Amino acid sequence: MPVISGITVNNGINYYTEDVPDSNEIFSDCLTISTRGQYSGTVTYHTGKFVLANNILAMPMPNLSKNQKIFIGTVINNLGYGGYNNYPRIETLKNDKIFLPTKKGKIDYDFMEEFVAELETKRVVDLEAYLLTTGLKDYKLTVEEQKMIIDYSNIEFAEFNITDVFNIKNTGNILSRNIVENSGDVPYLCASSENNAVSSYITYNEKYLDKGNCIFIGGKTFVVTYQKNDFYSNDSHNLALYLNNEEKTKLKQLYLATCVFKSLSHKYSWGNSISKAKIRNDKISLPVLNGKPNFNIMNAFISAIQKLVIKDVVEYTEEKMK
Repeated sequence: MPVISGITVNNGINYYTEDVPDSNEIFSDCLTISTRGQYSGTVTYHTGKFVLANNILAMPMPNLSKNQKIFIGTVINNLGYGGYNNYPRIETLKNDKIFLPTKKGKIDYDFMEEFVAELETKRVVDLEAYLLTTGLKDYKLTVEEQKMIIDYSNIEFAEFNITDVFNIKNTGNILSRNIVENSGDVPYLCASSENNAVSSYITYNEKYLDKGNCIFIGGKTFVVTYQKNDFYSNDSHNLALYLNNEEKTKLKQLYLATCVFKSLSHKYSWGNSISKAKIRNDKISLPVLNGKPNFNIMNAFISAIQKLVIKDVVEYTEEKMK
């Protein structure tokens, strides 16, 4: 059974428990609101049964539909709570007022229902179009990919000097106080593990632009991501790794990004951050064939994983489209 806490990822689900509490502690199909922490006041909707962690309130509305609850949850989410000094409590929530659509002096629940359904329809149509244009709709594994999944545990690995695989560069350095958030369409990267390290999209002097199609390392946090597009960086301690003498496909670099993280993350931390000088002495473990990195395996493996992951999305979209 999911346990809902104040986290803002995974729709508030912190973990799952097999310890079923008393029936009066189980909630179902309703909104919750967090009452502590930096993101206090965050509202989420949960289908099915769930239980609450500390500092969470449930808001049952048994006579309303899912769409109506989602609409109202969005309104409550915008009440202005947040931060460590503005927590919602039962007493404050009882005195809060929210704006809702009305018709002939009464709450217009039909409008809420239709509005959310319309939004969902548009998103599903957009998702269907995205899956088609990117080729992700094809989730059937090829014979090679099926064999790859079955035989993967038998693949031979070896260590390679990281400088034999990558050309390593320090990124540019644009301080956050010098940018205008959401002022353009170029990714502005930081050392965060959220949103593929993208803090915002900005317009800035192209002189400070770093080339994309590379592996990006957040220097102080050792967050490792693949960056498809050219980008701006918030810190010159960040590193960009460009693949040597090999076609720079996205799938290979997604695999390599994981190899870099798995091989080196135990060495670096906030107190011992990575640098261009340090990484030049490091080795990474890669699949090998005839003594050389086996890039074909990397490509096939990530392609297979991508299809396995996207399958549920494609089936969900097809069902919604029907």
